[in-house]
Amino acid sequence: MTSTVPDLPVVVIGAGPVGLAAAAHLTERGLPFLLLEAGDSAAAAVRQWGHVRLFSPWRFDIDPAAARLLSDAGWVRPDDDKLPTGAQLAADYLQPLADLPAIKNSLRYGARVTAVTRLGLDRVRSLGREQTPYLVRLADGTDILARAVVDASGTWGMPNWLGASGIPAHGETAAAAFVEPALPDVLGRDRDRFAGSHTLVVGAGHSAANTLLALAELAGQAPGTTVSWAIRATNPARTYGGEAADALPARGALGSRLREHVENGTITLLTGFSVDRVTADGDTVTVSDGERTVTADRIVAATGFRPDHTITGELRLDLDPILGSTRALAPLIDPNEHSCGTVPPHGIDELTHPEPGYYAIGVKSYGRAPTFLLATGYEQARSVVAALAGDWEAARDVRLDLPETGVCNSNPVEGDDTIAAGDGCCGAPASADAPSVDAAEPAGRGLATGIAGGLLTAPLNLITLGDKPSEGRAGSCC
Repeated sequence: MTSTVPDLPVVVIGAGPVGLAAAAHLTERGLPFLLLEAGDSAAAAVRQWGHVRLFSPWRFDIDPAAARLLSDAGWVRPDDDKLPTGAQLAADYLQPLADLPAIKNSLRYGARVTAVTRLGLDRVRSLGREQTPYLVRLADGTDILARAVVDASGTWGMPNWLGASGIPAHGETAAAAFVEPALPDVLGRDRDRFAGSHTLVVGAGHSAANTLLALAELAGQAPGTTVSWAIRATNPARTYGGEAADALPARGALGSRLREHVENGTITLLTGFSVDRVTADGDTVTVSDGERTVTADRIVAATGFRPDHTITGELRLDLDPILGSTRALAPLIDPNEHSCGTVPPHGIDELTHPEPGYYAIGVKSYGRAPTFLLATGYEQARSVVAALAGDWEAARDVRLDLPETGVCNSNPVEGDDTIAAGDGCCGAPASADAPSVDAAEPAGRGLATGIAGGLLTAPLNLITLGDKPSEGRAGSCC
């Protein structure tokens, strides 16, 4: 499980929501730990999308162990039915948690991890490996020894490329000055960069939807603001959601906001668009799929994220060849089969690698799957810490108390930050006609979203080099 040097701490990488949850559980278990955060405050990545409102209310955003520690210190819990923004999540929960003496005294800011390995051993050497401490190296050259490593570093710093083949499109790196990362603050901090300009949003997930809705609002405020939206799928059904087929009607109805902007021409939609080339030309940038071109002032790359496994290159990890999660976890989170509301409970057994004592938790544990939910990460943290404490019964008693409406696949009501207790997660009651969750179903399974898992199967237009995109060929979409 861990090295045989009991006095060494457990190193937790990342002071975001899940890393801090791990620290809270380690505190309750009385296990020494060191929490390393690359930023200058807790939840540094969360603060970068602080203007975005979460889809899930406070009651699903707070780890139970963290809540107990905070309550003991006199913390006033936010209203469970309010939908916090990222900024509120950081200011009202995560920073107070990080400031508790039991955690603050073991927290280092500005501590960027560049490598995790075994002391004196590379990946090939086996003799005495399980008894050898971990060596965690920081960007400033500091080496830290650990009995175990819990990697909650997330994926925020590793966005996917615009290029449809998983690598940069031709010219993409040279045109980087025109490319915005996901979730810019279109109506606030970054407004001047978008007002009066033509923006192309690339991507089909909820990050893209959030940005598109903000740009559509900006278009009504600032003359000359225009919006284009490029997706690889042949239709935008995945982004719109299940609509009438959604088990939560309010969730499907709210997805129609984006559809309305497309249908009324506020947003120009390009389907079957696989980015092949990006060309900077003076003050504008041109994006091509090999047949069509779009000229814009800015590009928002809402193309998702991937984990950085380079820091653990000398560890023995059993990664799924498709998602980059553990092989055991992959079928449980496969976006072709699941949305985040239907991912079953999982813990230590699904997160274990051949390298004893190293665990990736939180969104990093999901690899490239976009089906992560905070409550899932909190349960991962609880299970892993219980195992580190030797409490295997608790570690394997994995449970996930998700709302039966599946909070992850919705857009909140515009201007509304509250959902009524016991009602649907989107600010409206779940329909009386919606199917109930079978008592025999595993805990944590949400209601259907009306689409197949997190992705909607659809043909992907393939480009034969030197030829036009072919029609009607089957393939996966994203």
